Amino acid sequence: CGTVVRNAQIKILDTETGQSLPHNQAGEICIRGPEIMKGYLNDPEATASTIDEEGWLHTGDVGFIDDDEEIFIVDRVKELIKYKGFQVAPAELEALLVAHPSIADAAVIPQKHEEAGEVPVAFVGKKSEISEQEIKDFVSKQVVFYKKIHTVYFVDAIPKSPSGKILRKDLRSRLAAK
Repeated sequence: CGTVVRNAQIKILDTETGQSLPHNQAGEICIRGPEIMKGYLNDPEATASTIDEEGWLHTGDVGFIDDDEEIFIVDRVKELIKYKGFQVAPAELEALLVAHPSIADAAVIPQKHEEAGEVPVAFVGKKSEISEQEIKDFVSKQVVFYKKIHTVYFVDAIPKSPSGKILRKDLRSRLAAK
């Protein structure tokens, strides 16, 4: 968590409607001020897709501002799973999964679904024996219906970059091959 820098303004926008959200509701973090970048060098298209006509820089981060004016980042806009109009943050489900004593590591990505658009699926590295149903039940007891894990794939290791970031594109490739 943190606070906004001096002379800067921040707002949280609903990622679907673009409307400003109140405190404690997650949406895209937007910021503007004199110390914010003016644009991408020689790339007006990238600039236009990042900075709107009112000068707000759309960070691509999903977060919220609490009642103490502290900012919390919870995920990235492009990683959100869209389930029947609801948005699911993979990081939230990953944190739940790794809290289980039998799970060593986990990653959650979207899988295309005819009726829902996308559903969350999990790739899990086990510490000890656990079944797909046990994992689904564990998560289901803690989340609303649209955040439930639909399928669990067991893997030896979650693919990560040298800095520890989950390589979701590798997982999407594995999913496409199944």
